[in-house]
Amino acid sequence: MYQPTDLKKGTVCQIDGKPYRVVEYSQKVMGRGGSIVNVKLKNLIDGSVIPKTFKGQERIEMAEVSNKTVQYLYNNGSNFFFMDPESFEQFELSADIVDNASNFLKEGDELTLQFFDGKVINVELPKNLYLKVTYTEDVVKGDTTSSVMKDATMETGLVVKVPAFIKQGDVISVDTSTGEYRERKK
Repeated sequence: MYQPTDLKKGTVCQIDGKPYRVVEYSQKVMGRGGSIVNVKLKNLIDGSVIPKTFKGQERIEMAEVSNKTVQYLYNNGSNFFFMDPESFEQFELSADIVDNASNFLKEGDELTLQFFDGKVINVELPKNLYLKVTYTEDVVKGDTTSSVMKDATMETGLVVKVPAFIKQGDVISVDTSTGEYRERKK
């Protein structure tokens, strides 16, 4: 069981039989009255976000969520296929479970699937991924200030705003939570 102050960002808990991940956390100390913890919780099954307030000595149940490393195989438009590299067991997930992760998936990539009650509830990507630029406009000569951004299409089809010096064929790091450019691979 968790106490309210244990609910740091990223903690997975269970409320009313559903798994939630803490996405925002703030604590207010109330003198002799103890403390109040305000959190925003993301439902790991349907993706909804709810605000919740916990007081002092309330107890919050831990969620029994397990993780499994898998390899992405392919998709057929509506379903995505993954394989456990150790047991060779295959998992078929619908596009609504994969959600935004589909913008970052390349064949052969390893990632983590989260399970709750034997069902896949989430596709967990690494914080940053390296993707190859397949198309971007060439920079106009003289227009090379660092603040100029342009669109670049990645090998997965994702379009990212990148600095003007990025060329077609470059490999860049993309933040998977925001979809933003981080750096060019050296």
